[in-house]
Amino acid sequence: MKHALLALIAMSFVSCAGYGLGGAKPPSLTNVKSVAVPMFTNATLEPRAEALATSAVAAAFVQDGTYKLSSRSSADAVLEGKLQGISYSTLRSSRLDSLLAEELTNEVRIDWVLRDAKDPTKVLASGSSQGQSSFFVDSNLQTARRNALPDAFERAARNLVSRLASGY
Repeated sequence: MKHALLALIAMSFVSCAGYGLGGAKPPSLTNVKSVAVPMFTNATLEPRAEALATSAVAAAFVQDGTYKLSSRSSADAVLEGKLQGISYSTLRSSRLDSLLAEELTNEVRIDWVLRDAKDPTKVLASGSSQGQSSFFVDSNLQTARRNALPDAFERAARNLVSRLASGY
C-alpha cells in the first residue's frame, strides 16, 4: 500500500514534466513587461483607419495580458505601427451577373516595429500582421466597407500580439 501511494505521487510529478507556469515570451522580450502603443501612421486612403487599428491593438494587448499597456515615459518598449494596405476582393458574386459582387472580403496589413523605450535605435522585434473579414454588399457599399474594417483590424491585432507574446 505504501509503495503504491509513493508510485502514485511520483507519477503525478512526472506527468507535469516540461510544463512551466507563466508565458512563453520570445527570448529577446523577456525583460519587457510594459508596452506603449502610440497612434499608428496611415499609408492608406482610408480616413481614420489608424485610430481603428491602434484601438484594436491596445485591446488585444489588454485581452492577452502578457504585457501591460503604459505611457511612453514608463514603458519598457514602444510599438510603432503603419497601416500599409487595405484591399478588397470578391468572395461571392451574383448567379446571374458574375461582375456583380454579393459578398466581399477585405484584408488589412499592419507593418510594425517594437523598439526599446530607452534606446529607440534598438529594435526588439518587427514584422507584418494581416487580418481579414468578409461582408455582404449593402445598398451603401461605403458604409458596408467601413463597418467591416474593425473586425479585420481586430484579427490583425490578435496576430500581432500573439507574435509578441508567444513568438508565433
